[in-house]
Amino acid sequence: MSDHVFRLMERHQQLDSRLRSALGRRWTDPHEIVRIKKLKLALKDRLARLMHRPLRPN
Repeated sequence: MSDHVFRLMERHQQLDSRLRSALGRRWTDPHEIVRIKKLKLALKDRLARLMHRPLRPN
């Protein structure tokens, strides 16, 4: 796994933690929830594209 993919996966996990934290609050800002979900989805799509790319020959 490349360093770039690893960092993207870490960022996705951080956003997941932030989302769980935001959803656990008594007064949740719905705009923050939507923003975090959009960021997570964008990262997930980017990771999927990177994982399905053909390997470059050396």
